[in-house]
Amino acid sequence: MNLWRVRVESVAERADAHGVSVLGELHDLGVRQVKRVNSARLFLLAGAVEREQVEQIARELLVDPVTERFEVTGADDEAGAAEPGWAEIEVHLKPGVMDPVANSTLRAIKQMDLAVENVRTVRAYALWPGPEGEQLELIATRVLANECIEEVFFGRRPIEPPPEPPGYELKVRTVAMRELDDRGLEELSRRADLFLSVAEMRAIRDYYRKMGREPTDVELETLGQTWSEHCVHKTFKSEVVYRGSAMPGNGGGEVELRYGNLLAETVARVTYELMAEGKADWCISVFEDNAGIIEFDDEYGVAVKVETHNHPSAIEPYGGAATGIGGVIRDIVGCGLAAKPIANTDVFCFAEPGMKMEDVPRGVLHPRRVMKGVVAGVRDYGNRMGIPTVNGAICFDQRYLGNPLVYCGCIGLIGREFAKKQVGQGDLIVLVGGRTGRDGIHGATFSSSELTDSHAEEFSHAVQIGDAITEKTCVDVLLAARDDEDGPLYSAITDCGAGGLSSAVGEMGAELGAVVNLETVPLKYLGLRYDEIWISEAQERMVLSVPPDRVDRLLKLLGGEDVEATVVGRFGNEGRLELRYKGTVVGELEMEFLHEGLPRTVLEARWQAKGVAVRAGRNWMAGAVGLTDGLKRCLSDLNVASKEWVIRQYDHEVQGGSVVKPLTGAAGEGPSDGAVVRPRLDSGRGIAIGCGICPELGDVDPYWMAVAAIDEAVRNVVCVGGDAGRTAILDNFCWGNCGEPEKLGALVRAAQGCYDAAKAYGTPFVSGKDSLNNEFAVDEADAERLGLAEAGGRIAIPHTLLITAVSIVADVNRCVTSDLKGVGNVLVLVGVLKDCWDEVRLADTARAHRAVARCVGEGLVVSAHDCNEGGAGLAVAEMAIGGAMGAQCWLEESLGLGDLLVPVVCGYVLEVRPEKLEAVREVFGQADGGQSGSDDGGVSCLVIGRVSRTRRLQWYDRLRIRGGRIRRRGRVLMDVGVDELRQWWQEPLGW
Repeated sequence: MNLWRVRVESVAERADAHGVSVLGELHDLGVRQVKRVNSARLFLLAGAVEREQVEQIARELLVDPVTERFEVTGADDEAGAAEPGWAEIEVHLKPGVMDPVANSTLRAIKQMDLAVENVRTVRAYALWPGPEGEQLELIATRVLANECIEEVFFGRRPIEPPPEPPGYELKVRTVAMRELDDRGLEELSRRADLFLSVAEMRAIRDYYRKMGREPTDVELETLGQTWSEHCVHKTFKSEVVYRGSAMPGNGGGEVELRYGNLLAETVARVTYELMAEGKADWCISVFEDNAGIIEFDDEYGVAVKVETHNHPSAIEPYGGAATGIGGVIRDIVGCGLAAKPIANTDVFCFAEPGMKMEDVPRGVLHPRRVMKGVVAGVRDYGNRMGIPTVNGAICFDQRYLGNPLVYCGCIGLIGREFAKKQVGQGDLIVLVGGRTGRDGIHGATFSSSELTDSHAEEFSHAVQIGDAITEKTCVDVLLAARDDEDGPLYSAITDCGAGGLSSAVGEMGAELGAVVNLETVPLKYLGLRYDEIWISEAQERMVLSVPPDRVDRLLKLLGGEDVEATVVGRFGNEGRLELRYKGTVVGELEMEFLHEGLPRTVLEARWQAKGVAVRAGRNWMAGAVGLTDGLKRCLSDLNVASKEWVIRQYDHEVQGGSVVKPLTGAAGEGPSDGAVVRPRLDSGRGIAIGCGICPELGDVDPYWMAVAAIDEAVRNVVCVGGDAGRTAILDNFCWGNCGEPEKLGALVRAAQGCYDAAKAYGTPFVSGKDSLNNEFAVDEADAERLGLAEAGGRIAIPHTLLITAVSIVADVNRCVTSDLKGVGNVLVLVGVLKDCWDEVRLADTARAHRAVARCVGEGLVVSAHDCNEGGAGLAVAEMAIGGAMGAQCWLEESLGLGDLLVPVVCGYVLEVRPEKLEAVREVFGQADGGQSGSDDGGVSCLVIGRVSRTRRLQWYDRLRIRGGRIRRRGRVLMDVGVDELRQWWQEPLGW
């Protein structure tokens, strides 16, 4: 076997975009003595190939001949030394870590019919002037490499053969637990990374006492995965006793409420009630599959799912985010008999990227690095899959420092005849897609725990690295198998995600049982134990239930597209799960105990009202020197500022169905409220997608935070043309440690808020997910240094609920965007214009949504924008930025200066042609031209301005219009150019 190194680098410094980017990052973090960074890509090749063949590979596969050059060296060549004054660093992936670039390169080399057996990739850096000692190590570990998955070599590493994995000899291991007391059970749970409570460990111990034997290691692992918070959502399904302040609308004072099952009696309950009342009979599948499904038209349904991948993204941002989006795509493919992915969404929550390096606790990655890695992971995976990323949001709060939140969503189209699936007795278990490795071991249980400064080391095996090319091929061929001319070639399908085969086979075989032959599972490398094979969460895998008479045809189809597929067992074993390795039974469990044996607990929840009004958000006029200053502060805030730097990295045009895109307007620079995609290019029907997230309100009352998030999500889809009466929503709760009664009390209030708002709006929940224990425990020294001692040395995320809305658009030609369109058009402020949620009736806000949806649907408005963080003042400014047009606006009696930049509960700004104004007023019950109030229960309709010829945004305290001419009355409150507004908005994240 010959060993070769191919070094690929830019022909000129200015062409080294990665090196320039790293240098900028070093300077941003305060390391300014480094003046140049050169980067290179190394490919390590092993096989029966000569130098000439390696050079051919480099020329044809690895190098851009215009901007790059390459150098080939062999194992016998001199490694060379760094030039004087330079420091060199190589970053290698640790053995066993997925290397997608190497995999794709090896596949391409095989097609060249060259005998390369192994490919590895390396990143190389040269820094000048070269730092030394601790500073060089700091740069290497904090900026250039992630020690969780990578190892650093200073200088040039000699060319070495690929590591040989150890062999494996079967040895069935049992775990002595039948005689353990509570203390021993607690220690076993911690030592085995099960993260189960003492009560849960007691239930397992008692089960094996009854069985008369000790559990095997793989049985215990299976129970740990299946009973994890991540997989079974046991907090949400527990009985909860809530004591504290009454829920809004139920009087004041103290109450005691009892929920037999928190999820069933709030989020799920509202959906089933709406369906029973005939208000959501367009729901096809809810809470029973990998994704929810609603009607799209007579032939198709829309599948939708949003997942979180928080803990993995905290310790390896790129891989964690990439596998987050990859996993939710597989959820869509694993829904029914497979939906076709047509759009992705993402929502991120980070600490502020500009914080000082010394303020970052040990074990925490700098938030700037986390942000860049997360965005890159979602970008690369989604773009390579050929799925447009069309909607999302980014929130910043220092409490996300130890636990960034990464929400990834996917929407799919599915024929209604494929919406249901059923595992058949005797069906074969077929594993399809990527191979199994040690990546992702204990991922589900790890995601159910709190993070500490040592988790990056302890749980490096929980990190997964995705390979989008493998998943893309797998998805395409599975859809072909579904659409076979003789009918689907499989009877059921699911994603092999959290918990790996343990969860996938365990859930599919819950009723029938299953027998699995673990030695038949294809492996990435030798040496995996049977328990590692069973619980590995290696990516890009799907599990199918296949009738025996269809399996040969399926395997032939998959093999013809180079997609690996293997029969690993069968379903049907009298309700028992049996795991074998080369004929030896290594694990056996009753499915009933696996899925129904989790002991129910009664949890205590408490919450006390803060005694203050729940304002809709921050008042940007507070402390501002005039309206212009307030607006500048608002536009420049990270939570408001343009996210164009992120959006431009995503392909939102692929598949050709994007109607309303993430950015809009004359130059594509204005913000969109929601997105619209047209999944069938032969139809004018569309899907509107929006989201709502208001973590700042959770500090005051999580009930109103939940209501506000639903309201925002509905406003976003209504603004672009969604039908308020055909809008489905999803919940994603991210919380801290719900073992603390106060935090559980906050969760209860948020869940009840979800019920009340969804019931008032007629928006059923169709799917959801929760992620609890999002806290980071810093070490004692950091707790003292960073002032966290009073918080117990913990950084807990704010209560955070993401609501995703999916709505049907009857005709995409009626969709509108937020940018201003025409000179002389009037601007109308409508909705429930209050700044405190606890002063609002949900019936009023529901009417406001329906009224605006009607105006958009009937073509009465040419643009619409919701009033969110900065109220009407910010809404008009953003509309002006998008349209590159000016506006002249004024105050009315019911709209004072102090109200302009105050977020309102439920408000919209509509751009209306003058001849359509009376029709809009009729919709809002104001045909008499009244400017304030309404006979529609508190829904207001105010004319506040008109689009002007100047590229300036002007606010007056009063204007009088006569004969088409403006006569100013009073004073000018603001007069600022639209270009200046755009600059304020784009600069903060203009990376």
